[in-house]
Amino acid sequence: MAEVLFIGSGNAFSPPGRMHAAALFDRNILVDAPPTILPQLRNSGVFPSHIKHLLFTHWHADHTFGFPFLMLNRSKMASIENGEEFLNVHCRPGGKERMELLCKTGFPGSLETEIEDKVIWNQDEKGELEGTDWSFERFPVRHTPETDPHGYRMIHSSGLTILHCGDSGPCEEIEKRASDSDIVILEMGVPDFVNSPFHHNPSDIESFVNRHPDATVLVTHNFSRSPSSKGGFEIPKLPEKVVQLKDGDSLKISDEGSFVVKN
Repeated sequence: MAEVLFIGSGNAFSPPGRMHAAALFDRNILVDAPPTILPQLRNSGVFPSHIKHLLFTHWHADHTFGFPFLMLNRSKMASIENGEEFLNVHCRPGGKERMELLCKTGFPGSLETEIEDKVIWNQDEKGELEGTDWSFERFPVRHTPETDPHGYRMIHSSGLTILHCGDSGPCEEIEKRASDSDIVILEMGVPDFVNSPFHHNPSDIESFVNRHPDATVLVTHNFSRSPSSKGGFEIPKLPEKVVQLKDGDSLKISDEGSFVVKN
């Protein structure tokens, strides 16, 4: 049985009860590396050095600033944790240079060899995720242009397809792929009173569900507080079929491709 674990569900401001959005496929494929990635993984019972693949959606800090910490852990703890020797990083052109600079800034003199010898940099737009039951296709989305934003179509060996839309507002590329996807993961980074074409708001989510009634829609990168927290923005009311994810929620996938959301 496959699993997608949502180790964070908040937007860049980390609303009460939420860490930055990140998804973990089968405990060894990570989508994005937020600043608090180490405690997020450990809270989920996952050794950071057990990650085989890291897929970046874009370059904003809440999706990338955990990379130096991830690499520092791997350089010091991989042998103790019986972890992976190499990390496969899937990113757009320029990603290696950005991450190298980030590591040199955060831990100068500590990670140069690790970055050069222990990371396999992959700029392919699609392919198999070696050693797993997943493959991917990368596609452009609508977000701050300077961050080179993209989403990922994740295909399980059972045939089940998950459209991980990264950090994106409504856009044609998502619409084109939604009808062929079993599950669509959308961000909801702003409330309705914020005018931001680079994010979904609650009204955008409701409109999307009306256009794609057959898709299972999961909402992450949420601007509102978690159900168990106080303060922050109230949780918006969305159609009943929409799942507003919480930190620690998961998606369980059978070998035949059926699934259930543990919310």
